[in-house]
Amino acid sequence: MESKNPVFSRQFKGPQQAWGTPAPTPDQLQGMYDRPSYAPPAQRTMTIDDVVVRGFITLGTLVVSAAVAWTLDLGRGALIVGVIVGLVLGMIVSFKQSTNPALILGYSVAYGVAIGVVSHMYNDLYSGIVFQAVVGTGLAFAAMLTVYALRIVRVTPKFTKFVVAAGLGLMGLMLVNWVATFFIADGIGIRSGGALAYVFSVAAILIGCFFLLLDFDAIEQGVRAGAPEKYSWLMAFGLTVTLVWIYLEILRLLSYFARSD
Repeated sequence: MESKNPVFSRQFKGPQQAWGTPAPTPDQLQGMYDRPSYAPPAQRTMTIDDVVVRGFITLGTLVVSAAVAWTLDLGRGALIVGVIVGLVLGMIVSFKQSTNPALILGYSVAYGVAIGVVSHMYNDLYSGIVFQAVVGTGLAFAAMLTVYALRIVRVTPKFTKFVVAAGLGLMGLMLVNWVATFFIADGIGIRSGGALAYVFSVAAILIGCFFLLLDFDAIEQGVRAGAPEKYSWLMAFGLTVTLVWIYLEILRLLSYFARSD
């Protein structure tokens, strides 16, 4: 079966018979027979274990960077630099479909610093909220992995289009809200802590969970298609980006509840 993922369908197609190709002549056959045999070294294909190991490395790098930023209390300057550097590296990896470990781990370090600073700020305001957000993110990951493994929700092309469209819609609303804050104190209200902010954060967490299903499906497709082992780095990057998204949205949602107490 051909993969639905355009990355894999574009790069990992096996050799196919070309119908209508003329048969080789006797001289060509003799030349093929006389030619020294050479078997190129087999390229190891990606496995689930490869993704798990790279995932631990990528996510572990992010967690260690966050812990260092938290401990040193680096402040808002480090937060801004971390977000900018992480965003640039993340876009390079995403658009180029890069499997370069240096770029992916660089993203983990940069965003780890940003998350460490943000988490420290939230925990200063609402003690214990970071631990709750970490637990919530872990539970979301486990729940989506179970849902995918049991095929409770199937990742179809229609489902994929819906999730991607919803994700783009969320980012569009956040951009509109950011622009609106230059003219209105709370923007359009999706981050103000009111009823609309609750709805938006819940929707963002759900969409993030749906993206986890897309990540799991991409990994499964890659393994089935015989993707090279290096692509496990790209799969680990996708999982890390999604988990960061879910963690930050859970952290924000919990802050709304803590603020209302």
